Amino acid sequence: MKILKEFADFLKEYKVIGLAVAFIMGVAATALIQSIVNNLIMPLINPLVPAGGWQNATITFGPVARPVIIGWGALLGAIINFVIIAFVIFIMVKILVRPEKVTKI
Repeated sequence: MKILKEFADFLKEYKVIGLAVAFIMGVAATALIQSIVNNLIMPLINPLVPAGGWQNATITFGPVARPVIIGWGALLGAIINFVIIAFVIFIMVKILVRPEKVTKI
């Protein structure tokens, strides 16, 4: 039973439960934001893409025999995902983590 108490103390000391909950919430938030980008934002951008499908939009350059193909549509979607997730994290940290007031001695 001593090992179970040590394990419980470990979980409390290093706040493993809170970390696990934060990780699960982060995965869920990422899935939600990715869905918003793919199903709401990118369809608005879709008419601006020459090929008509933002996920398959590419740019090709180089020799015809061995062209270099860059999938910029999928890259644009990933960049928008990242920016939104970073902004959400910034707002959450700004709201939840208030700086402590420092008193002069």
